[in-house]
Parts: sequence; structure tokens; C-alpha cells
Amino acid sequence: MTAAKLIFVLAVLFLLSPYGSPALALAIGLVLALTLGNPFPDLSGKPAKYLLQGSVAMLGFGMNLGAVYQAGKNGIVFIVAVVFGTLLLGYLVGRFLSLPSRIRTLISCGTAICGGSAVAAVGPAIKAENDEMSVSLGTIFILNAAALFAFPLIGNAIGLTQTQFGMWAALAIQDTSSVVGAATAFGSESLAVATTVKLARALWIAPLAIALAFAYRDGDSKTKVAIPWFIFLFVGAAAVRTYAPLWVQPSLFDAAVNLAKAGLTITLFLIGLSLSKEMLKRVGWRPFALGVVLWLVLASAVLWGVLQFT
Repeated sequence: MTAAKLIFVLAVLFLLSPYGSPALALAIGLVLALTLGNPFPDLSGKPAKYLLQGSVAMLGFGMNLGAVYQAGKNGIVFIVAVVFGTLLLGYLVGRFLSLPSRIRTLISCGTAICGGSAVAAVGPAIKAENDEMSVSLGTIFILNAAALFAFPLIGNAIGLTQTQFGMWAALAIQDTSSVVGAATAFGSESLAVATTVKLARALWIAPLAIALAFAYRDGDSKTKVAIPWFIFLFVGAAAVRTYAPLWVQPSLFDAAVNLAKAGLTITLFLIGLSLSKEMLKRVGWRPFALGVVLWLVLASAVLWGVLQFT
């Protein structure tokens, strides 16, 4: 076993201990990626994706459907405003920066909906090249890393409630993993709100990808749209928790939630490892500038809205 692989294993064991946390997982992954490299690059692809989806689905065992419905209902206006407002702003700023159409579309969709998952779903629909996907994903990942650390600090500094922070994180942070990581650091009630609202926001992947596939269609070409099925598994898990017979021990559901949180921690570690010096160089300043502008405007606007209406 090489030194890099040994450090990888030790890092995983540490992160699964009581001392591990989502923010620390991402930080350790970033440090290893930029120093020793990623000893298991294959794990940062589909395995990380499936681990994230499975972990999010299992979080449903810790939630009541009544709370899920209420959070989704309260956040629907915010979600619509975030999705369409970000897409419009991304188009305008991207044109101003003279960015290629597909790159500005990918970054805008990733910011508007759910980060890397949206980029991964929309990319094939608009026939994006690998370099365009990498640049967009790199931009999203860097901003997600910043959000994971900054949001809990800001939320505590300005005295946000658990519900307010959950709404803010769910609507202003791109990737589900970073939303959950930031909300976990803020509190359990915040996590419940953030997860439900974020999943409602993620539902926009399918219709948006279909619409963009039509807009970017080329003759009789066919595209495959990735539908976030894990959302339905999350609702199913919440239904099991809500309507479970009285003799079922709540500790069983709590154990499933703890396992889900451990999975999310490892997912963030793998996401951190997926960044490389080459990817950072490919990001360049214009795509990154678009991502930063969208992120700052979105975070500020959503925070104002949350403070005004919740």
C-alpha cells in the first residue's frame, strides 16, 4: 500500500470517529488532493454520487412527513424565485463576460438548483464537452467549499434561527452535500428544514434538463435525462418514520440517521479529493467570476428574503 493510500484510509477512519465533521472532511480532502493527489480517483465518481444519494435518502428516517410538507410549502415561493432569478442573471452576466453558451448554462444551472448534480444532469442534455463540464464543476465545488465554512459562521454571527438558517442554506448553497454539511454544523432543526427545502429545489433538475435538451437539440439527437430518484426514497423513508407502528423503537431510525450522516461526511471527503491543481487551472477567471457573482447575489438576496418573511 502506498503512502497516499495509507493516509486515505487513516483519514476515513478519523472522519468516522467522534472527532470527524462534514467541514473537516472537505478540508482534509482538499489538502490531500492538492498535496498527495487522489489515490482512489474512481471513488470520486459514481461511488460518491451513490453514497450521497443513499445517505440523503436515509436522512428521511429522521423526519416527519408533516414537517416535510410544511417546509416544502413554506419554501415554494423562494424556490421558484431562486431558480428563475439565478438562470436569468446567469444568462445576462455570462453574456457580459463573453462566456461560451454551454459553460454559462452549466454554471447557472448548478447555482440555481443543486450544484454538481445539476451540472451532471444538464451536461449531457446540452452536449457539453468534458472540459466545459470540468470547468463548471470546478467552479461549483470551490464555491461550495467556501459556503460550507462561511454559512454557519455568518448564521451564528447575525443570530439566525434554526429555521431561518435551514432555509438560507437550502436556497443559497449549491450542492446537497454542502447544504447538509452546513446545516448539520448549525443544528438538528436547521438540518431538517434545509434537507426538505433543498430536495424540493432539486426537483427542478428534471424539467430544466428536458427544456435545455430541447433548446440545444441537434437534429434527431436523443438525450437521456437523469432524474433524482433518491428524492422519492427520502419521502418513502420519512413515511416509514411517520407511520411506523408504536412498537418500532425510535432508536432504529436514529441509528439510520447517524449512518446517513457518516455517509455524507465521507462524501464530502471524496468531493474534496476530486479537486486537483489541473482543475483549478482550467477554471480560469471568467467562469469563476460568473460563479462568484451568482453565488454572492443569490446568498444576499435569499438572506434578505428569509429575514423579511420568516
